[in-house]
Amino acid sequence: MKLAAWIVTILLIGATVAEAQTPYIVSPDGRYLGNLNSNPYDPNSISNPYGRYGNPYSPDSVNNPYGRYGNPYSPNSVTNPYATSPRNIAPFGRF
Repeated sequence: MKLAAWIVTILLIGATVAEAQTPYIVSPDGRYLGNLNSNPYDPNSISNPYGRYGNPYSPDSVNNPYGRYGNPYSPNSVTNPYATSPRNIAPFGRF
């Protein structure tokens, strides 16, 4: 029984460390726009189609082609190659 408790503890610590080291996107105006990972179960991932940052209908999603951060013509969009402000990808952790 103690072995099972240790295994669960190690897995939880590992999951927390892995999430803390995920790169994330910051918009040109300084707003957090989600984690850059392919985990569809991470609530903050841009790959989660039901989450705030991956949903194509969310105003905070880079996947929303009509939103402020996903529209290729918006000056604050991370998908606009001609944006006047640079997009930021923070290497790890949260800001």
